[in-house]
Amino acid sequence: MARNIEIKARIDNIEALESKVAKTADNGPTEIVQVDTFFQCEAGRLKLRVFSEKHGELIFYRRANQAGPKESFYVRSQTDEPEALRETLALAYGEVGRVRKHRTLYLVDRTRVHLDRVEGLGHFLELEVVLSSSELSQFGVEIAHRLLDQLGIEPSQLIEGAYVDLLEEKGS
Repeated sequence: MARNIEIKARIDNIEALESKVAKTADNGPTEIVQVDTFFQCEAGRLKLRVFSEKHGELIFYRRANQAGPKESFYVRSQTDEPEALRETLALAYGEVGRVRKHRTLYLVDRTRVHLDRVEGLGHFLELEVVLSSSELSQFGVEIAHRLLDQLGIEPSQLIEGAYVDLLEEKGS
């Protein structure tokens, strides 16, 4: 399984943060519209991410629900029939929720920096520090903390769970 260190933070002004991200980025911005459908899954989380009628990916992942950097283990599988796969998974496992977002992606070295506009929730920063199989997770945690400091993100802005959890808490 691939691994990364992930962190999410609630932000007030995506435009102000984007100028800071753009100054440190090696690549981007890339604009991505995506809809994530989550399914019942006892072993972790299972979601189908749809980019278009003919392009999606099924993602299984495991990570702790805690504020701050956390290790995530994941597997991604591409599909060119996302709606048929969504229907199949919904019948087999049941849908838990759906998250609609507009994501602006930047790359800062090995870190994917996401500026997310999440329907019904607001604006967020998400960092994913990609780790090699031999690297200790602490290495990625240190990178994440440095980036958070550079971007002026405070510990009080960090969130624990997934967007689907926040939507569920909100009753959306």
